Amino acid sequence: MNETTRSTYALAIALLSVSAISHAADSAPSPIAQSSSSAAVMAKAILPQSPAPSKSDDYKDPDLWARIRSGYAIPDIDNALVAKHVQWYASRPDYLTRTSGRASLYLYHVVQELEKRGMPTELALLPVIESAFNPQALSNADAAGIWQFVPGTGRDFNLQQNMFKDERRGVLASTDAALTYLQRLYTMFGDWQLALAAYNWGEGNVQKAIQKNRALGKPTDFESLAELMPAETRNYVPKLQAVKNIIANPAQYGVALPTIDNTPYFVAVDKTSDIDLAVAAQLAEMSVDEFKALNPQFKKPVITGESTKILLPKENAEKFNLNLAQWGRALSTWTTHKITSARESIASLAAKLGTTPEVIRQANNIPPQMRLKAGSTILVPKTSATASNDIAESIVENASMMLEADRGESRRSGRKLSGAQRFKASAAHAVAEIKSRVSRGSKPAVNANGRKRR
Repeated sequence: MNETTRSTYALAIALLSVSAISHAADSAPSPIAQSSSSAAVMAKAILPQSPAPSKSDDYKDPDLWARIRSGYAIPDIDNALVAKHVQWYASRPDYLTRTSGRASLYLYHVVQELEKRGMPTELALLPVIESAFNPQALSNADAAGIWQFVPGTGRDFNLQQNMFKDERRGVLASTDAALTYLQRLYTMFGDWQLALAAYNWGEGNVQKAIQKNRALGKPTDFESLAELMPAETRNYVPKLQAVKNIIANPAQYGVALPTIDNTPYFVAVDKTSDIDLAVAAQLAEMSVDEFKALNPQFKKPVITGESTKILLPKENAEKFNLNLAQWGRALSTWTTHKITSARESIASLAAKLGTTPEVIRQANNIPPQMRLKAGSTILVPKTSATASNDIAESIVENASMMLEADRGESRRSGRKLSGAQRFKASAAHAVAEIKSRVSRGSKPAVNANGRKRR
């Protein structure tokens, strides 16, 4: 999903005066947003309404796929691109099986949230296109999670991104953000296909395409605008249509869909103190990988925050609460430490804390031959003095880690690095600098079209 530009409040006021309907948009207004006649046309386009909310709790079909089919509401398109993508998906049953397997953990929640908002249920299939329902999916533009939010758009929709967690990957927060964003785009364009194009390409770009076609006396529906779109966006809605067609009638395309029960896969469990991720998995009687599949937003060995929720299958949630009541030991073995001097090395810190450099490097994902800059906050094992302390929320929100090549260690040992070692250190340094900028909340650069680079 491409990151989009936000309109100014002045634009919102202008639209209110024309249509009495407000909408949120991105920060750099496009030409269409600046002309009153175009604003009037946009206001007219807002008139179509979403389907009325359904009573999801009354839906009794045992098959979640059938429930999704029953809520289709986006007009179909039928063209060569749709046929091409139908053939692609239908000829890859293993891919559909793997994607369905991942989707089975999250899909019930997504469908339920769509129905609560009265939105078309085929939107639940959008993560098939975005990420193949892989919460660990990461694009080359740093778009993350099943809904593929880039960092800036994630922040626009209040998805926390810090050293300890990335809510772009969490199913609850990211789904809420994605559906809110899609609703906003539908309100803006009054057309789900254009809303989807804007989700991928950016609302400013779709507005400009509408303006261009209108100036030429051409239609402004998705297929009429497609020739103005980049290839990715031009194929985006046809891909969703292809998946929608296969789900609607899998037998027609020779596809056997894995069964997904029309019941909740997980429940949310509140926790009241820091807890090691491995301990949480142990209490729930799950493997760490199983636990991470439902809680992919947590980036460190410890889960912080008093109000943080963890997701568990219902039967595992019951085990978690029972085992927690009988635990009787520390729940967390990690705290934080701030590097105050460039002279403080990982080796000296490890010796001071009675651990090894490898433990510290692994917990903080510090590459070999890299050292910490002063001002960095890192995760370290607790000592007796910090055993009862949770990590403060202010640290969680503001902690950052900055790295540099550890050139001093080899000089002190009197050993020169080989060419391969120098190349490895240089590459690690470049990666560390990128991670450091991301952890400090830097935003991607904006190009001339108002789109932030993918």
